[in-house]
Parts: sequence; C-alpha cells; structure tokens
Amino acid sequence: MDAKEFANTWIESWNAHDLDTILTHYSDDIEITTPMIKLAAGIDSGSLRGKENVREYWKKALEKIPDLHFELYEVTSGVNSVALFYKSVMNKKAIEVMFFNEQGKVSKMNAFYTE
Repeated sequence: MDAKEFANTWIESWNAHDLDTILTHYSDDIEITTPMIKLAAGIDSGSLRGKENVREYWKKALEKIPDLHFELYEVTSGVNSVALFYKSVMNKKAIEVMFFNEQGKVSKMNAFYTE
C-alpha cells in the first residue's frame, strides 16, 4: 500500500461527502476512537465499533457539517499503519492513526485534535 496514495484517496472521499466511498477504506469490524464521538454523540468512551455504527455516526456528521473540507498536511507510514496530519472540522488540526488488517482495510483508528 502506498501511504500517500491512500491519504489522497481518503481525503478526496471525505471532501466529496461520499459516505459509501469513505466506508470502502474500513473493515466491517472497524473500531474508531475520537474525541468527536464524545462531543457529538455523548459516548463517554469516545469509541464506536462496527461499520454500521460508524456509518450512522458519520452520516449524521456529514449532514451537520455540509461544508466539511479536509486539507492534508502530511502523511507518515508505519508497520501496517499510517498517520495523517490534516486540517479538520472547525479549523482544528488533526492526526489520525489508522491500522490496516490483512485485507488492506482500516480496522482501528484513533484521532487526535488540537484544542
């Protein structure tokens, strides 16, 4: 997997607000952890598991933020993982660390935001 290519495709799918394409990057058993879940959904753990739960969360997020636009600053790669540094919602800077399964799908993601 080419980390830069993945990052560009990932950013493009979010900027297109194409939920089905966004979800193609993720495994069915995806686990996401982000402060945005706690903030927007009131889930104290800040985590969601399973593609359908994530789909519903992101569907609502895309509806609430119709002008969502990410801007990629940098991408780094690790062992079966990437970290994307980008401009996110509310002009926050974000780092997302994504771990890939054997099929090349993201199975775990952790997001970090500037205050």
